[in-house]
Amino acid sequence: MRTLLAVLLAALGTSVSAEGLSPAERAIAARVESRREGAVELLRRAVDVQSATENLDGVRRAGALFAEELRGLGFTTRWVELPPELKRAGHLVAERKGRKGKRLLLLGHLDTVLQGEGFRQEGERAYGTGASDMKGGNVVMLEALRALHGEKALEDRQLIVILTGDEEEPGKPHEVSRAALVEAAKRSDAALSFEGYEPGAAVVARRGFASWRLEVTGSQGHSSGIFGESRGSGAIFETARILAAFHDQLREPYLTYNPSVIAGGTDVALPADTFSGTASGKHNVVPRAAIVEGDTRFLTRDQLERVRARMQTIAAASLPKTSAVLTFTDGMPSMAPTDGNRALLRALSKVSEDLGTGPMVEHDPLKRGAGDVSFVAPYLDCLDGLGALGQQEHAPGEYVELAEMPRLAQRAALLIYRLTR
Repeated sequence: MRTLLAVLLAALGTSVSAEGLSPAERAIAARVESRREGAVELLRRAVDVQSATENLDGVRRAGALFAEELRGLGFTTRWVELPPELKRAGHLVAERKGRKGKRLLLLGHLDTVLQGEGFRQEGERAYGTGASDMKGGNVVMLEALRALHGEKALEDRQLIVILTGDEEEPGKPHEVSRAALVEAAKRSDAALSFEGYEPGAAVVARRGFASWRLEVTGSQGHSSGIFGESRGSGAIFETARILAAFHDQLREPYLTYNPSVIAGGTDVALPADTFSGTASGKHNVVPRAAIVEGDTRFLTRDQLERVRARMQTIAAASLPKTSAVLTFTDGMPSMAPTDGNRALLRALSKVSEDLGTGPMVEHDPLKRGAGDVSFVAPYLDCLDGLGALGQQEHAPGEYVELAEMPRLAQRAALLIYRLTR
């Protein structure tokens, strides 16, 4: 009579070579493989819950769906409410307590940018809002945990799962909306985040972003006097000088900066955070004012502070009869590359090689924006990009590659297994 292990290993089939795995690891991988249809059904249920960030009820319903799944895997769950003035639904927190191995924090999110496209399957692709970003990633996480739970590999291990309800547009202030993440990070040794997968790569660094506002004034008067002692260069020429200097003088690896909206003339209005304004003037009048809003993308906090200082120096070198005020606002922090993050990548790469799916390399930070993992990165080692493989995130026609999901769940399960031994 065949043993349970033999049955599970047979289910594993030829999709994974498994030559580098222990018998326990082979059994975990086989459990993932045997759940292909169940995983697709969970994805269907999740995608069919409409949960755009501003749809607070929908985010809570998505949270309830995943909470039920996690309770079935031995987790205790709770919903973290946020203050009403943040206009955000809150977060799902699930936890298993234990004393052995690394204490892990697993991250995902419930909200989507868009909503409206329900689940549909065409061959090995599943379409629908959030199929890839990141309900597919949540399913990869859940299926990895389900396989570990089935092999009793989570016993006496501490794992905290947080699925945030506003990753796509975090509530402000971040000190409030991300307090649950920071608290969990301080009780953990490493964080694994299940944002989208890039073939053959994982994320040890993500850039952060911050905004800036440039307000320039000049001496208004008849245009015949421009460049003269009484009128100087005007606000628009001064703004052009500053932006051209930004363009030419601030370049360095992993840094980008973008002036996104500008208004200039005699009368100018560009209210902060609206990204919409008005400007008026006349051909024969030297412009009195100009305002620019922009953003900066950076890899480390030191890089951000360095570029801000250089921007201030450029803005201060005013043309005649002009002046400029440059102000900065923090956005989302970066996840800086660290030795600890790279050690997690090496562990993942070894898992991938042992599974027969090849080594893993660092994903280019220029191709990653900010994410929830960045808020916990100062406190512990982090690895991201462990979720689903898909395309068209934040756009109509979003889809996920179903054939890849079992391999990704196996990889995640065995990484968790090895880290928690």
